[in-house]
Amino acid sequence: MTGTLLYNNLNIYLFVALFLLSAGILGMLYRRTLIGMLISLELIMNGAGLNYVAFNRFSKAGDAAGQVFTLFIMGISAAEAAIALGIIILIFRKYKHIEGEKLKEMKD
Repeated sequence: MTGTLLYNNLNIYLFVALFLLSAGILGMLYRRTLIGMLISLELIMNGAGLNYVAFNRFSKAGDAAGQVFTLFIMGISAAEAAIALGIIILIFRKYKHIEGEKLKEMKD
């Protein structure tokens, strides 16, 4: 390396965030169970949080707005996971499966 450290490069953070975002989107498209879709949604939110923190670090080093937004994302994500897991448990108790394609009765 020529004097620049690997963690001082914004592109590394953006590529990791892009990987998390694309893995989450592909998971939402190809996963059939509700648990897999929930995990994919968490990946998307983590990619967005990593973008906030990375842009905050490289644009305004003294400001903490990116970290605050990421904490809000993490809080919303935890609340969403708790509510979604409760709904998934109720669906499993009623229909005895959690595959999203087979739940056509819930569309009404």
